[in-house]
Amino acid sequence: MPNLDQPLKQELLETDEEFRSLHEQHQSFEKRLEELRQKSMWSEEDELEEKQIKRQKLFLKDRMEAIMRSYRESSVSA
Repeated sequence: MPNLDQPLKQELLETDEEFRSLHEQHQSFEKRLEELRQKSMWSEEDELEEKQIKRQKLFLKDRMEAIMRSYRESSVSA
């Protein structure tokens, strides 16, 4: 099933500085999670870091979704 939001995401990445910044932070957190997943043994600090990163990623995703929702609503009412 194609992602119908992809064109909007691409447009916002090109035109909205806040959205682009949030996306870059989200990507950075994803990269760090991948690094953690490569470890064979995790310390307590690694587990704590993973939980914090996941919370931060969720916050960023929620904020990006709010921007997209706002953009869709403003374009519908225009």
